Amino acid sequence: MPVQGAPAPSPATADGTSTYVPHIVAWNLTKRCNLACAHCYISAGSWQATSDELSTEECLRILDEVLDVNPNPMLILTGGEPLLRDDLEVLVERGSSRGATVVVGTNGTRLTDERIGTLMAAGLKGVAVSVDSLDASYHDRFRHGGGALSDTLAAVERCRASKLDFVIQTTVTKGNRHELASLVEWAAEAGAVSFNLYFLVPTGRGDRMRGLSPDENEDVLAELVTLEREYRGRMMIRSKCQPQIMRHMLQGDPESPLLNYQTRCPCGVHYVRITPEGKVTPCPYLPVVAGDLMESSFREIWETSPVLLELREGEVGGRCGKCEYRQVCGGCRARAYAETGNLMGPDDSCAYDPPGDIEVIEPVGRVFYGQSAETVLSWSPDARERLNAIPSFVRGVVTARIEKFAREKGYERIDAEVMAEVRRNMPVDFSKKLPFFLQRGGGA
Repeated sequence: MPVQGAPAPSPATADGTSTYVPHIVAWNLTKRCNLACAHCYISAGSWQATSDELSTEECLRILDEVLDVNPNPMLILTGGEPLLRDDLEVLVERGSSRGATVVVGTNGTRLTDERIGTLMAAGLKGVAVSVDSLDASYHDRFRHGGGALSDTLAAVERCRASKLDFVIQTTVTKGNRHELASLVEWAAEAGAVSFNLYFLVPTGRGDRMRGLSPDENEDVLAELVTLEREYRGRMMIRSKCQPQIMRHMLQGDPESPLLNYQTRCPCGVHYVRITPEGKVTPCPYLPVVAGDLMESSFREIWETSPVLLELREGEVGGRCGKCEYRQVCGGCRARAYAETGNLMGPDDSCAYDPPGDIEVIEPVGRVFYGQSAETVLSWSPDARERLNAIPSFVRGVVTARIEKFAREKGYERIDAEVMAEVRRNMPVDFSKKLPFFLQRGGGA
């Protein structure tokens, strides 16, 4: 659905390049899945056909178009269940060989040792695995698959044994809200690099479910702030589809690394989704079509789509529009659309009542998405090459931290040995989250 009255195409820098870059691209490769999760935003299941899926050749063409716009994105290949596609390794290899950091989102039940091996050989850097409860009766019922939890936990152990980085993803509901602390503790003990807590967006099959109340969301976000501080340096903890956590962080923990970036929700701004049919939407939970890759190039859609331009340049409305935190939060655009039909409408999952008459709070982050931090020290050619292979959205933060480390050690030049030392000495939230970037050929 087109957005009426959208602004002009994205502004450009002096060299003519767009100020907006697709730093993260999520790609639903299929609607097929061996499970049928209650909240699935794409309504995936075993009954879904392959006829609407893009062919391998079409996927490779689109992938090249994405990488022509940004050579070093984070590319998330998911589904449905992406392991059901026999060409997954082909796509991973193409993306990885051209400079993308490729990860796979999976329910984990089909993640065998053999598949882990072939994916890692193709260049896969990590997987995101869904675990909604450590109680098998709840997890299996929620995901509509007998034995699903047992299979997924076994896959997590296989990833750990294979030294494949993994993220644990949980969707919070009234049924598992009480498990949050124990799920985080288990994820950390299992060796996860991050724990991502998703808040329900009523889209796909999720429109049949009721999420938490605004007051319950507030309680969960406050707990996440406490947990993030407790596990800092060991495992990252983040909320998804609930940018209101930024307000909680600013109020309760202004030193949190979650505040590193000067950005609110990146939906349509630095982040897009590709559907199995080749449509582009602002994010997986926002089904408004920004363009069709079977009719237009990725660059054309990214730079000129009225839907994306509205999200970048438009003003949020309702309570979100008068909230002093609108520059650091702005509400979830997918939830606003699902509940109001307006991309820029209010996100009513929030309990905060803004006074509307105080100064807007500006981001405290030091780095914009994709910003290259200024380099003061000398970098060897091989160190510079590895730096340039880091995904664009984190390169500035990584650069700043490497230089800070080197200066504290008294080094005047950064080379491969210094980068290896950085990796050994940085806490988990840096060195374990981004280990492959500091190794030879990382990301390429």
